[in-house]
Amino acid sequence: MGNGVQRVRQNRLGRAFVVAGCVAALAFVPTAAGATPGSGVTATVVAKGTSAGKLKVKAPKGRADVTFRTITIEPGGSTGWHTHSGQLIAVVKSGTLTRTLDDCSVEVSPAGTSFIEPSGKKHRHVGRNLGTEPVVLWVTYLLPEGSELSDDADAVDCGPGK
Repeated sequence: MGNGVQRVRQNRLGRAFVVAGCVAALAFVPTAAGATPGSGVTATVVAKGTSAGKLKVKAPKGRADVTFRTITIEPGGSTGWHTHSGQLIAVVKSGTLTRTLDDCSVEVSPAGTSFIEPSGKKHRHVGRNLGTEPVVLWVTYLLPEGSELSDDADAVDCGPGK
């Protein structure tokens, strides 16, 4: 029985030496850096906007088409009333966009701001350039696969007393 106990102790001692040797060897192996400098990469910020509050981004169920688009609205121009089947994240690069929403509320977004356009028919809206310089938007569309970028919608009657 003494021989069996001695072998168990030798095996444990042997494993301890192997583990200690591995730990010691790791001290001499270069560690992987959390971040490494890039090489051969260039990047350009094309637009940056700050939201008025928290942005609530909601991806479509299933596969999504992600589209990046530049939209320019000339002075006096309009997007026409429309909806989207998924959310949009927009940055106003230049000019001032004035949007009238389905409830007739008006949102004014100057250059350097960002906003989300929600999806669905109850979120119809129109974007207008009421200023003297072009409005340039950088828009990211998060749409269900195969969806149109926008769908035409009937205008909302926002006349007096509405």
